[in-house]
Amino acid sequence: MTTLVRGRGWARTHPLAVDAVLATAVLICMVVGSFAEPYGEHGPTWGTRTPDAPSLLLMALGALALVFRRRAPWSVLAATCAASIVELLTGEPRAPVVMCAVIALFTVAATTDRSTTWRIGLVTMAGLTGVAMLSGPLPWYAQENLGIFAWTGMAAAAGDAVRSRRAFVDAIRERAERAERTREEEARRRVAEERLRIARDLHDVVAHHIALVNVQAGVAAHVMDKRPDQAKEALSHVRDASRSALNELRATVGLLRQSGDPEAPTEPAPGLHRLDELVETFRNAGLPVEVALGQVGLDLAAAVDLAAFRIIQEALTNVQKHAGQEATAEVSVVRVGPNVEVTVIDDGPGHEEADGEGDIDGRPSGGGGHGLIGMRERVTALGGSCTAGPRYGGGFRVHAILPVTTAKGGTA
Repeated sequence: MTTLVRGRGWARTHPLAVDAVLATAVLICMVVGSFAEPYGEHGPTWGTRTPDAPSLLLMALGALALVFRRRAPWSVLAATCAASIVELLTGEPRAPVVMCAVIALFTVAATTDRSTTWRIGLVTMAGLTGVAMLSGPLPWYAQENLGIFAWTGMAAAAGDAVRSRRAFVDAIRERAERAERTREEEARRRVAEERLRIARDLHDVVAHHIALVNVQAGVAAHVMDKRPDQAKEALSHVRDASRSALNELRATVGLLRQSGDPEAPTEPAPGLHRLDELVETFRNAGLPVEVALGQVGLDLAAAVDLAAFRIIQEALTNVQKHAGQEATAEVSVVRVGPNVEVTVIDDGPGHEEADGEGDIDGRPSGGGGHGLIGMRERVTALGGSCTAGPRYGGGFRVHAILPVTTAKGGTA
């Protein structure tokens, strides 16, 4: 920390001491100036005149008033102007007591608004200059009288400039603080959104793979005694499903690691390119699934691709869990204009309240799951729409519309 910075810090914490030092310096300047004679025979001379006792008293009173200029600027200005007027009317020769009024006027201008500054500045200039011109032995156009007018005007202008600069600096500081608060709020919002997204992915991954493991484990337990080969195959599917669940959990939770943690997996997020792999896991679990994949195109944004995959995954998981053993499912992904439409239907009789959210508008209907709510939130975040509900004649239907153009434009 430099000496200048330390000095500024001390001045801010000890304003009365700073004003006392200023008042002492002003008193010294006034006393020294009172010994000068600007109108000598051979020009300005030094030591040819001495101030009288009343002038010394007025200079001391004016300097003493300056000690309190920050606490009561208006009172100090009135006191110093009164002392200056008394000196101008009675002093012979005159002492520079008006210097106190100049400092007091600067203080008032620096602590009030501009209109008040110019009003009080004009009154002070006119009053002191008028008294100086109309009294005393000097002519009205004397340099001493014009100097009073000039110094009071400069004091008002300088005080207003200091006040404007302080206001400008405060405004910049306030904008910087507001911008910092805005950045912090935006960071917190993004963190909350990222946590919600990761929670959705975790729900989809766990619900899908645990449902498959549960089904295959039940099959293995049912055929263990009579058909050990089929039980062995079911246990193999359990092992594959659990391994896939662990891998996806590791990839999702890896997003939460800090920069100093071990390197997170770099496997890309799942999308429609893994649809065949996803469907095959359900077929191995005993759910017949038919897929109709239209010309979707390669221009899907990552968020849309992931959302489509997760919607199909969650919908098929609900079919596996709730539609019954004889149910079949159909998956359709087609491009319709600027949108991608994802449809998953089944013909199971027990799916009317799948995942506890059977209403078509996504309102819970009595269960405790959040699958359909998660689907709707994913689609809504991308600017699309999602409907889910029972089909006419039996079964269940999930239909999502994802705006491809909007996602590419950056809204997603």
